[in-house]
Parts: sequence; C-alpha cells; structure tokens
Amino acid sequence: MKSIVIVTGAGGFLGNNVVRALLEQGTREIRTLLLPGESDRPLAGLPVKIFRGDVTQPETLAPLFAGAQDAEVTVFHCAALVYIKSRENPAVRQVNYEGTMNIAKECLRLGARLVYVSSVHALPEKPHGETITEVSHFDPDAVVGLYAKSKAETAEAVLRMTREQGLDAVIVHPSGIMGPHDFGRTHLTQLITDYMNGGLTACVKGGYDFVDVRDVAKGVLLAAEKGRAGECYLLSNRCYGIRELLDLVGEVSGRRKVLTVLPMWFARGTARMAELYYEIRRQPPLYTPYSLYTLTTNANFSHEKATRELGYETRDMRETLRDTLRWLYESGRLREKKPKKKNA
Repeated sequence: MKSIVIVTGAGGFLGNNVVRALLEQGTREIRTLLLPGESDRPLAGLPVKIFRGDVTQPETLAPLFAGAQDAEVTVFHCAALVYIKSRENPAVRQVNYEGTMNIAKECLRLGARLVYVSSVHALPEKPHGETITEVSHFDPDAVVGLYAKSKAETAEAVLRMTREQGLDAVIVHPSGIMGPHDFGRTHLTQLITDYMNGGLTACVKGGYDFVDVRDVAKGVLLAAEKGRAGECYLLSNRCYGIRELLDLVGEVSGRRKVLTVLPMWFARGTARMAELYYEIRRQPPLYTPYSLYTLTTNANFSHEKATRELGYETRDMRETLRDTLRWLYESGRLREKKPKKKNA
C-alpha cells in the first residue's frame, strides 16, 4: 500500500526538523503544509511536496489530502501559534484548537494516524518538588495563559475523539525546544543570538526544561511508530537555569559569561516595557509577564514513559548548543567566529 506522510506547520522550528528526520528514515511521499505567502526557506532543497493552505480554513486543505483515500497516511500536526504576549489574541484559539479539529476530522475520514504536537504547557501545574507526568484529562482552567489554555482544550478534544469516534491519535508534549534550523527566530534562539552578538549583558533568575529540537523530532516519529492510540508522551529533557544555560553557551563558544543576574521582581517590573521594545524592533520578546511566570514554575517534567515505551532519548546540551551556534554562524546571524567542532 502507498505510504503518505503529511507534516503541517512544516516551515516552523519543530516542523522542518520533523521533515528532516523523516528524510533520514528513507524514501516515501512527504507532503508539507505552509501558509499562503509563508517562506519555503526552511524546506529549501528538501525532496518534499509543498502545499499551501490554512488549517483554520478547511476548504484550503483539500489538495493536501487529495488521493490519500487508498494510502496508509500518517499526519504530524505541528502547526500552532505559540504566544507569550500579554494582550488577548483570538487567533491563538483559532489556530491551536479550531485548526487542529479540522486536521483531526480529515484524519478520521481517511483512517489516518495522527500525531498531535501539544505542549508541556497543556499539563496541569504542580508545586515545586513534584514530578510532572502524563495525564489522561486536560482542563484549560488548570493552566495559566492563553497559549496553555488553547493547548489543554485541544488535547482534551483529541482524546475525546479517540474515545468516542475511534480517531487513531497520539499526543506528544515537547518542553522548550532549541537547536539548529530555527528560521523563525524563536525565543530561545533569540536569547542565544543576543548573547553571542553582545546585546545581552544580564539574565534573569529562573529556568525551564530545555530539549534539543532534533530529539523531539525523533520522538514525534517514534510516537507515530510505537505510540498507543489515546496516549500522551512527554518529550522533555531536564530543567536548566537561564544562567546555567548561558554559561554553557559561553563554555562551548569561548565567550565571556554573563555576570549579572536580575532579581525576578525587577524583571517583572520592566517586562511590559521590554515587550513593547521588542515589538518595535519586530523581534520575539525575550521576556514578557507570561514568560517570566513560566520561568518560576515547576519544570520537573519526566520523559520516563516516552523512553520506556517509545525508545525516546536526549543528547548532551553542549552538543545542542555547539550545533546551534554553528548553524547560526552559517546562517549569517552571528558576528562571532564559527565554534569549533565537537572533537577539535
């Protein structure tokens, strides 16, 4: 039987890394979805089929799924709107919930396997010191922030479709992803870029769970292969303090370490001004009231289930940072010299 793989949000950070991981596995038909007018640079030179459409507009998805009725179809739904700003934005729910429902309905119609990329933010928060693991029920009222609520609502709806309608769906929950091939300048990549280019002389206290995007991409593929329908899998690594993370960047790059750590009360007091500053510069904000809140929450996520059932593994953060710096240098986004190879 013909095999078709579909990746939505393929131009995004995780999406394009999922495509690259698929290509490493071998030859098959890979269909990718980009928004109308979205740059195809993240997929440049890759042997994939590019379709244009919007997950919030079901009529635009018909070409993406055309001719898939008699094929074995796997859909990696990576399309999402990550949002950490303060003001309300109805597009967050439209993309993250309504868009996912449109994709899930197509998967149900075709009998396709769906791997829905959720987020650790969808999981109920626990007090510091407790370990956060997978859940079988999601409640938007149990999480904080527009993005987290949209992800919790969506995860619950996907699980309901598996129970009540027979949707063959697996949910994965990545933590904070970082690594190479970030064409969209996500917050962590911007943090590293600013530090390396001399624009970051202080950091804030706090931290989160950070994981290599390539490890997550492989975990997503493992979920399609070995994941049980109706189950969730955490794709995390371990918690790093922001100071610890920047120290590691300094270690692998030879750059001077950040010496000033701002107290959280000071960072919170200036967060809204910083958000406006980055908006004027048309850059993703490093710190907002929501992101600072996140850095103070319990990030003790366990990927034991994914490791046990899927074979999920993570790599050393130094390798992640070394490869990230090399890619940023080759992309022309760093003024620093190219970092040395691993064994140099």
